[in-house]
Amino acid sequence: GFPIGINYIFYFFDFLYKRVMPKIFVTRRLYYFLTRENDRIFTKVEVLGRLYCFGFKVLVLKKIGQLTYVISQRIKQPELVQKRNYGTLIRLRRFGENKKPIDVYKFRTMHPYSEYLQSYIYEQNSLNEGGKFNRDIRISTIGSFMRKYWIDELPMIINLLKGEMKLVGVRPLSSQYFHLYRKELQEKRIKYKPGLLPPYYADMPRSFEEIQESEMKYLVACETNGVIKTDFRYFFVILKNILIKKARSS
Repeated sequence: GFPIGINYIFYFFDFLYKRVMPKIFVTRRLYYFLTRENDRIFTKVEVLGRLYCFGFKVLVLKKIGQLTYVISQRIKQPELVQKRNYGTLIRLRRFGENKKPIDVYKFRTMHPYSEYLQSYIYEQNSLNEGGKFNRDIRISTIGSFMRKYWIDELPMIINLLKGEMKLVGVRPLSSQYFHLYRKELQEKRIKYKPGLLPPYYADMPRSFEEIQESEMKYLVACETNGVIKTDFRYFFVILKNILIKKARSS
């Protein structure tokens, strides 16, 4: 290995060369010209995501020494994959009002092809107290920091301006996550536009069941008292919890 100090410099440029250059439009062609696409490096998450994208299911995942071995079996036909976007700004397909699919804008916090691993991560680790996936290996180091301070959610202002979302409301969910909710709550959720600030920050629930109860309470309030009045009241409770009680995303 390299001496301490020099090793960090070497690994930094090696990371840029082998992991960043192939994914940026302006450097991708140069990388392929220099390497002839040999010795391409992928993260474990991207490898697993590609397998699921192309119809495989992971049966065994085992690390031996410095290498990780995967045994998989094809269980369905590959999904139709559009041109991949490795950029910082991504679009995620979510359910909007009346279950209409919308593209939610976010800054990337996960490795490429992570969207195909939702079922795999759930099967392996289930959900934590905050209703998120336990030990979600799809999230990068910088992505974890961005999520903690909501930096990744800033582009959702685009959805707000397009009229697909409102300031306060339940979060827009992926199909896989949406179907984890009980049926009654699913039906109530799709009656309203999703929001940037969810009732989660008003009630700070700890379990997935408590999250569902929190959202049900908010949606029933919308039905009883009206959306504008309910959102106005929730907005100030959420603001107080974030600024004073230092509420953070789970």
